[in-house]
Amino acid sequence: MGLLNAGWLALRAVRCCLSPFPTSRSWLSTRASLLGHKNLLLMGPPGAGKTTVGRIVAHRLGLPVIDIDDDVLEKTWKMPVAAKLAAVGGERFLEEEGDALCNFAASGCVVSLTGSNPLHTAAMQHVKDSGLVVYLDVGCEDIVQRLARMKVNRIVGQEAGLSMRDILGYRKQFYERWLDVRVLCGTGDTMEEVAEKVVKAVERYQNRDAETYVSTRTDQGSSNQKTYFSDVVIEGLATDGGLYVPKNGFPKLDAREWLRLADMSYPERALVLLEKCVHPLDVSPVDLRTMIFNAYVTSNFSSEAVAPVKHLTGNQYVQELFHGPTASFKDLALQLMPQLFAYCLPQMCNYLILVATSGDTGSAVLSGFSRLSGSDRHRTGVLVFFPEEGVSEIQKLQMTSYREGNARAVSVRSDFDFCQRSNKRMFGESGLSGHLAVEYGTVLSTANSINWARLLPQVVYHSSAYLDLCRDGVIKFGQPIDVCIPTGNFGNAMSAVYAKQMGIPIRKVICASNHNRIVTDFITTGECDLRGRPLMLSHSPAIDILKSSNLERFIHHVSDGDSRLVRELFARLDAQQHFQVPGPLVGRIQREVLAGWCSEDDCLAAIQSVRTQTGYVMDTHTAVAKVVADRLQDGSCPVVLCATAHYGKFAPAVFEALDIRNIPEDPVEQLKTLASAASGPETHRGMMRCLEESGRRGHTVCQAEYSVLVEEVENMIQDSFLKVM
Repeated sequence: MGLLNAGWLALRAVRCCLSPFPTSRSWLSTRASLLGHKNLLLMGPPGAGKTTVGRIVAHRLGLPVIDIDDDVLEKTWKMPVAAKLAAVGGERFLEEEGDALCNFAASGCVVSLTGSNPLHTAAMQHVKDSGLVVYLDVGCEDIVQRLARMKVNRIVGQEAGLSMRDILGYRKQFYERWLDVRVLCGTGDTMEEVAEKVVKAVERYQNRDAETYVSTRTDQGSSNQKTYFSDVVIEGLATDGGLYVPKNGFPKLDAREWLRLADMSYPERALVLLEKCVHPLDVSPVDLRTMIFNAYVTSNFSSEAVAPVKHLTGNQYVQELFHGPTASFKDLALQLMPQLFAYCLPQMCNYLILVATSGDTGSAVLSGFSRLSGSDRHRTGVLVFFPEEGVSEIQKLQMTSYREGNARAVSVRSDFDFCQRSNKRMFGESGLSGHLAVEYGTVLSTANSINWARLLPQVVYHSSAYLDLCRDGVIKFGQPIDVCIPTGNFGNAMSAVYAKQMGIPIRKVICASNHNRIVTDFITTGECDLRGRPLMLSHSPAIDILKSSNLERFIHHVSDGDSRLVRELFARLDAQQHFQVPGPLVGRIQREVLAGWCSEDDCLAAIQSVRTQTGYVMDTHTAVAKVVADRLQDGSCPVVLCATAHYGKFAPAVFEALDIRNIPEDPVEQLKTLASAASGPETHRGMMRCLEESGRRGHTVCQAEYSVLVEEVENMIQDSFLKVM
């Protein structure tokens, strides 16, 4: 206890030396602040700079400042804090500290909490009710170094055998339980810089209207209606047919903040980044943390890293995005998006999630929404439309295996574009929407990448890939990488563009098409031409798409939000199946992205070549990216290939590529045979389990008629909700 006592005295002495402003003793401020008469409560570990930052912030805002150690605890106990700790011991100290804080009363002040206050539930609830809790999230190494300079080698609650890093790691869960706003402190941030971040964070909290969303087709000044994150999650598609985007773009992190994320786990990175993109009054950081850690747990993802980056050959790396329950990159978004959807749902309606899929989205949506529980699950249905002949057999088995609860997959004798077009038409028909709302109390929404909550989580894994390369010493922060993405709907590519906007040094986003090449043709010429263009089935069915929905967001982005242009172009596409962007815009498009396409033969040859060289087996979509990267990327910087699916989902094509004969008929045996031919990646346990349990079941097959799909929607609503009502 002598060492702990000495440590506290050293910490107090250094803290006082760092505090340049006098402490006000007035705890009831009559001055209106950013928070009115609420307190601004600074929380964080010992050594985070709460006292110093609190004094700077209070000085800038002209408010009284209170230090809990000096102004509450010592006045209550009539002895120094260190003496109290020495007298009663750590466990009793926490109780008496909490009791003292429960009697604390102040208004309109900047309050610096102690590092141990958050460990006492009743005390923290009491002070939280008085104001806004701002968490000074300082890196563990910075804290350890600061405490070492202060000659502090133990803190409250640190038992024998526990290192300083251990106790700081343990405490983090308590800080994240109570925060209203996080201030991410970069390595080397000065106290003045942290204080400035605190002020900006509070201003952001108070100004929710600065983080609204607009349709890509609506002039920003033409509507006074405010559309918030919680609105766009539920609505999916804007009422004018456009796609929602943040009115003021993405927040940008500086290099020191990105470096803080490099040593974090994937869920921790996701939490910090999504907190910056989702206003805390839409989804509180505490609830967001629960959702993220529920989504990206090891019981849900077969890799602890969630989206690991692995070296392939030369300067090429693959980011494995297929470790989720359905073996597709869609899981990275769709294990989180349903929780966000349920969180934002108004209580008075049922919701039917309507999805069109070219393969992977369907099973990922069904999986994600099946994990909801209680009333959220009872009032949320999922109906997936997929092309009967346009998905792999394993993809079909995955989708049709979901038969419990309010979930169903129905195939259509047409292609993905017909399914997507029909869904968008249903959203656009006010008569149908009104009928479903009045007759069944049901509202339609979507989980395709046209829904902002589907697209946003994908920004995280592009950022995470770059951070992994920094962490592993492949690059230093600031050095560029390229990203090559197999894409048909452009959502995955668009999320990489947004990661770049947040500050990730992506030099080029390379879009890889199969022989349908719609994205490649657009990027190359600025022309989107669907006239007389048939959709050709391929070995990479998830990108067998002609009408790429997220090109609309991309054109809005590169045109600096020219909604009139977007509206005209897509009206022309609907009416004439064709548009051409203005010449100057083509140059901007090509400065942002590159694009190429891959033949069926080249796709299979790439799978064979990589397996021969490395033993690694790619799926057909990753192979498309590999071919295009080899052609377009110059090797001067690393390129990350987005491995969007596990090879097992496309077993027949991979058998053909590897020239394996005598293929078993049973999909489970097919996966086992392929696994024996690959050194990596491993067999996907979740996919194998799904196939073993599902067997070959029948499913509904629809004719390619809009009215038939509408009938399926109404049948689904009746089956899902009327029995509950």
